[in-house]
Order: sequence, then structure tokens, then C-alpha cells
Amino acid sequence: MTKPNIPARAEAVRERLARRYPVPRTELHWSSPWELLAATVLSAQCTDARVNQVTPQLFATWPDVEQMANADVGEIEVVIRSTGFFRNKAKNLRAAAARIVDAYGGQVPRTMEDMLTLPGVARKTANVVLSNAFGVQAGIAVDTHVKRISFRLGLTRETVPDRIERDLMKLFPQDDWGAVNHYLVLFGREVCTARKPACPECELEDLCPKAGLATKTATKRKPK
Repeated sequence: MTKPNIPARAEAVRERLARRYPVPRTELHWSSPWELLAATVLSAQCTDARVNQVTPQLFATWPDVEQMANADVGEIEVVIRSTGFFRNKAKNLRAAAARIVDAYGGQVPRTMEDMLTLPGVARKTANVVLSNAFGVQAGIAVDTHVKRISFRLGLTRETVPDRIERDLMKLFPQDDWGAVNHYLVLFGREVCTARKPACPECELEDLCPKAGLATKTATKRKPK
């Protein structure tokens, strides 16, 4: 059996998904780097749709990072309760805001090293903010969709996000790292879902090894 050419597969995936998503972007609503950071923190184990329902009140109550740094954690908890894990998220939001005010003059930092000093911020959140807010491609954000699809496509055999990210960074051009995250996230929501992937309708089916996916789980929809 011929050894699969994984770099060629990755390039085909990138090209096809770029055609499907010509203007890839996060579905979180934000108007400043701080708002994107806060929304991304809230999105952990929560849908973007739910976060977008919560953030208008959050940002209206505490319009900037300085006000968030001085907010009452209990009051933040009330506003973000529906996003889940609200106590920890509220604590991290205020602490991250305080760190930004004290260490970075009220400006969200623009490097991975500095972003990782913020409470509640790991590589996934840092990558989302750096790429979308500043155009800095420091890595590829790995969430549940990226993890699932990159494994199914045989682009990685890793299961730990940081290791998955390293594998993907080797396969895609750095200028496209942010877009690749969006491609895989959007594709994971629309086509390659966790429980019922629409394999027969998938533009990647001919090159997908369906790693970890039992054939019977792939669903075929009736023609319209």
C-alpha cells in the first residue's frame, strides 16, 4: 500500500475549504481586541451563539478593560451565568483585565508569550485573538472541531491540542493558520459533525481516511 502523502492531502483540504469559505471569520461578535478576548474566554465549552447572546449586556455594563478590571466578580457571574463554568470565567475575566491594565497599559498584548501571562488564556484563546484582532499568525487554534476533523482527515494522530497544533503548523502555510482554524471549525459545524457527519455530501470524502470513524456513522441524506 502506498504511503499517504499527508502534505498533499493537507493542501487539497486547504484549497477546497478556501473555496467553500472565501471569507473565513470567527462567529463571535466583537468590536475590539478586548471584546474578542472576553468572548473567546466565554466560548469555552459553550456555543458561540450563546456567547453572542450574553456579550451585549457584558460589554454594555463594563465597556472597556479598565472597567472590567474593577468589576465585582459576583456581578460578572450574574451576566455570564448561562455560558457555563461562570464562576471561573468571571474570575478570569476580571483578573485578565487587571493584568492587561497593570502590565500592558490597558492594551491587549500582541505576542503569544505575553498573551499566555493572562489568567484564563491558553494557546487556543491566544491564537484566536492574535489572528483575528491583530493578524498575527502565531499558531492554529485547536478546539473540539479542529481536533476531530484533523484526526479524521489523517492530518494528525495526536489527541492533545498542543501536539495537534504542532502537526498542523507543519502542514499549512503560516499566513493561512488563522484561516485554517476557521475552515475546520465551520466545516465541523456544517458538514463533518461529531455524531452524524454528512460524508456522501462532503467535498473532502475522496481524500478522507475517516480515521476513528465507523462507516455506519456516516449518514447519507435523501436527495431533495
